[in-house]
Amino acid sequence: MGKGDKKTKRGKISRGSYGVRRRRKIKKQTPVEERISVDTKK
Repeated sequence: MGKGDKKTKRGKISRGSYGVRRRRKIKKQTPVEERISVDTKK
């Protein structure tokens, strides 16, 4: 168990892959209003 083992976190890091043992970080999505920059005040 180590760098050569593709089921462990250390093995995933050395291979550069992801899975159950090494999750990807979730990006926070901005609301649609902010992306379009709509003026909601009247």
